[in-house]
Amino acid sequence: MIKKFPTTWADKPENQDYAAAASYLGLLYDKKTTTTYVNKLRRAPMTEFKAKDIFRASTLPLLGTGNFHVLKDRKKLLLKEKLSPILLVRDSKNGKVIIADGYHRMCAVYYYNEDAVIPCRII
Repeated sequence: MIKKFPTTWADKPENQDYAAAASYLGLLYDKKTTTTYVNKLRRAPMTEFKAKDIFRASTLPLLGTGNFHVLKDRKKLLLKEKLSPILLVRDSKNGKVIIADGYHRMCAVYYYNEDAVIPCRII
């Protein structure tokens, strides 16, 4: 069994997280919609969901532990460094949640504890 331990989270996402979200969302939406979503994410209140529920809602696969970014975030967990909360967008049309930023962090945490509560902003 994988050892479960508490994860340390930052109080709010970093500015670079919004830029990363804009980059990803820009592949899915036009510039105006992307800008609107990122601005809404900046203003959205913090909330939290279990890692396993976010994965189910996103329909994304779990990245392997050998993925460079997942490995980097797993090291942060072991060193008890704070992780940035994730950014989520509800895609009601397709019935799923888009992980606009934080996919690698989600995977890293999930490997240690699928029931971990993940702080996030969601619109």
